[in-house]
Amino acid sequence: MSESTPPPPPEEPAAGTGAALSPADQRLWATLIHIGGIFFGFIPALVGYLVLRDKGQFVRDHTATALNFQITMTIAAIIGSILIIVVVGILIVIAVYVLILVFSIIAAVAANKGQPYTYPLSIKFVS
Repeated sequence: MSESTPPPPPEEPAAGTGAALSPADQRLWATLIHIGGIFFGFIPALVGYLVLRDKGQFVRDHTATALNFQITMTIAAIIGSILIIVVVGILIVIAVYVLILVFSIIAAVAANKGQPYTYPLSIKFVS
């Protein structure tokens, strides 16, 4: 009798390759991306958009809207920083940080509830 080798185990798909997230996970990631924008600007939204956009429509919509808002606010902060030479720049920079804080919290609450949210004062760069 010849010894036969057991068949190889079935291959499992690599982690993170196209598998959709559950609705609860999509809400969690969308909430974290909105909150991350308060502390790290557009970076969490950009990373979230690039990594999670194929994981579900809800998380895609929220990451895209967060990315659009954060890019818009970054542009406004840069303009305000340039205009600090003129006193109005200080007001612009303060307004930008207040807008980021308030609207990111509102968006995070909406995402946590599973509701869509669109930031006001946002230029649409990605969809």
